Amino acid sequence: MKASIMLKQQLLNDISFLTRIEEAAALVCCSLTSGGKIHFCGNGGSAADAQHIAAELSGRFSFDRPPLNAEALHCNSSYLTAVANDYGYDRIFARLLQGTGKAGDVLVGFSTSGNSANVVQAFEMARQMNIATVALTGAQGNLLSLANILLNVPSTDTPRIQEAHGLIGHIICELVENKLFMNEK
Repeated sequence: MKASIMLKQQLLNDISFLTRIEEAAALVCCSLTSGGKIHFCGNGGSAADAQHIAAELSGRFSFDRPPLNAEALHCNSSYLTAVANDYGYDRIFARLLQGTGKAGDVLVGFSTSGNSANVVQAFEMARQMNIATVALTGAQGNLLSLANILLNVPSTDTPRIQEAHGLIGHIICELVENKLFMNEK
């Protein structure tokens, strides 16, 4: 428990990190107000985090307001198993992003290692399509050089990284709701 609290305190004291969270929320707002979509991806616990934050935006977070265009790329199991079988698991997110994304969208990728091949390939596809990217990672990995906005939690401990990702995701949701719907509270 102490390690979790200490890591969150470290993030709270990091002005640069907090600024990047605000930049990520502003990027999401800009995309949504321009008719864009927010795509999310991750594997395992990171998939759960990605789906959770997508649901907070597309459903509601802290108050009733119109739904936002946000979706996790891994939610269609028939698609996932077909594409993984036919093209390889590394292609699952990139292929769906290629089919559903457009310039001006945002891709938010969760990877505690920063090296998940399918998330890395989605970020490479996003770059080709002029889709902005936000990476939530741990202290290292390939996504560090691919993200437009990097939210790299300074840890290599997977549970602590995932706990921080949940906190960061909720902060982004709160900032987005407050910016887009401040008059509807």
